[in-house]
Amino acid sequence: MNTSNSLIIRFATGADYANWLPLWQGYNAFYGRAGNTVLPNEITQATWGRFFNDSEPMYALVAESESKLIGLAHYLFHRSTTLLHPTCYLQDLFVDETHRGEGVGKALIEAVYDQAKQAGSARVYWHTHESNINAIQLYDKVAKKSGFLLYSKVLG
Repeated sequence: MNTSNSLIIRFATGADYANWLPLWQGYNAFYGRAGNTVLPNEITQATWGRFFNDSEPMYALVAESESKLIGLAHYLFHRSTTLLHPTCYLQDLFVDETHRGEGVGKALIEAVYDQAKQAGSARVYWHTHESNINAIQLYDKVAKKSGFLLYSKVLG
């Protein structure tokens, strides 16, 4: 999944953990999961492990430039009541702030599109916070707003 001479989009490997972790922490901090609200380490470890568990439909792509990880995309496949084939959900997308605006996010999204097509998926979807203006500008170029609103309730 080489996108240019200097940017490589590829699947994460077990050896990437130490370089993936700061990106994962940056992603979570962006959404307010830092300091007192940081994700427990057991969630990070479970998430990382799922990427390498063949029984899990969860995958991790990374963007690499000059031998350094600069972005990540985590996606998963699930069933739908309106489609026969699996649907792809792009759950996490993050690019190191020093590399934003260089096409890394777009390259990661396009790589997810490619993986979804190979899996027989007819749709990729995701959501973002309404305050994520820079990402929304990219998303408006690479996908169509569905018009659906997201509702959620924390149980417990």
